[in-house]
Amino acid sequence: MSSVAGIGLLAGCSAPGTSSNKERVTPVDIRGALYLPTRDFNFYQMWENYSPEIIERDLSYAAQLNLNAIRTWVNYEFWLENPRAHRKAIDHFLSTAADKNINVLFSLFENVGTTPSHENLINTDPQTATPVRSPSLAVVQDKKRWTKPREFVRWFMDRYRDDGRMLAIEVMNEPGWRNDVKKFAKDMFYTLQQYRGAVPLTVGATSLINSVDYLDWGSDIIQFHYNYPSSRNIFRDLLQDYRKISEQVEQPIWLTEWQKVASFGWNNSSQAVEDWYPDYSSLAPLLHKYGVGNFFWSLMLKPAYTIPMRQKGVLNGLFYEDGAVWSLEDARSIKGMSGDRSFSGVERKQWPQWINAIKRPQS
Repeated sequence: MSSVAGIGLLAGCSAPGTSSNKERVTPVDIRGALYLPTRDFNFYQMWENYSPEIIERDLSYAAQLNLNAIRTWVNYEFWLENPRAHRKAIDHFLSTAADKNINVLFSLFENVGTTPSHENLINTDPQTATPVRSPSLAVVQDKKRWTKPREFVRWFMDRYRDDGRMLAIEVMNEPGWRNDVKKFAKDMFYTLQQYRGAVPLTVGATSLINSVDYLDWGSDIIQFHYNYPSSRNIFRDLLQDYRKISEQVEQPIWLTEWQKVASFGWNNSSQAVEDWYPDYSSLAPLLHKYGVGNFFWSLMLKPAYTIPMRQKGVLNGLFYEDGAVWSLEDARSIKGMSGDRSFSGVERKQWPQWINAIKRPQS
C-alpha cells in the first residue's frame, strides 16, 4: 500500500487487537528530548551564546535517562551573521552528543514565534522573551528572497548530509495549514532533496493528517505532535491510530513533541492554570506500551516556549541546571522507555529562582 493511502486510514482507525493491552518491556527505539539551553528563549540565542560547558553538562543529563536522540534547531539568522562560528558550534554539539551515544535531529527553519527582529532575537526577559520565526514571514512570502535560505540549506547539507552523528534533518517545524509557509517549506525541502545524502529528511508536522502532504514531498519520516491531551484516553486513542498507520506505511512514525495530560490545551486565555507543572509520567508509560519513537518537551526545566503558555504560568522540562529533577517519577518513567527505570537523584518541586520575575502560579 502507498504511504498516502495508509495515512488515509486515519479517518476510521480502530483499536488493534488485544495484544496491545500487554505491558511492553522491550526498549522504545527512539527515545529523545527537545533541547534549548535553560536560559535561552529562542534558537538564535542558543548559538549566539553557545557554551561548550553547558552543552556537555546538559547532554550528560540526557545520557542519565538513556536517551539516544535530541531534537533541536540550527538558526538561519545566526548563520547570516557568522557561519564559521555556527559550524564550529554545530560540530561541537554533534561530537558531544555522539560521545554520549545520542544522535541529533536538527531542524533548519522554525514557523513558531514572532518576527526575528534584532530586539526579539536577543530578548532574555522571562516575561517578554519569545521564540522567533526563522526566517521572517516577509522572507517566506517573497520568492525573490528565497535565494539566501536556499544557500543556508546547501551550506548545511554540504557539511552534514552524510554525518553519522545525525538522526535526521528536518526542513521546518510546523509549516502547518498556511499555504504561504507550506510553499516556502516545500521549496526548501526540494533543495534538501537535491543535495540529499545518507541522513533521512523529514518535516515537523503538527498531526498525522498534516503528514500526508509531506509524504508527497518525499519525507523519509512521519512526524506528529501532541503536547497537551486532555485525558489519557484521548492520548491512547491517538496511539492506537499511530499503531494502525505504522502497519500500513514503510516510513518510521515519531511523536516529536509531547508533554502531559493537561486541562488547558492551546486556548488563548492568559489566566494562570492550576496544573502548570511538568507531569511526563502521565503519558510516558503509554508511549512505552505502544513502542512510539518520541521526543518530550523539554530536557531542561524552563518557562514555556510560547508567550501564551508562559502567561498561563506553565513550566516544562525535567532537569534544573544543577542536575536536580522536578520529578523523580517523571525521570524514571522517561528512562523506563529504555527498559531500565532505575534513576536516583535530587527531586526539587520548586519554582526556579532565576525566573522569579514571572509571577508564580498559585499551588
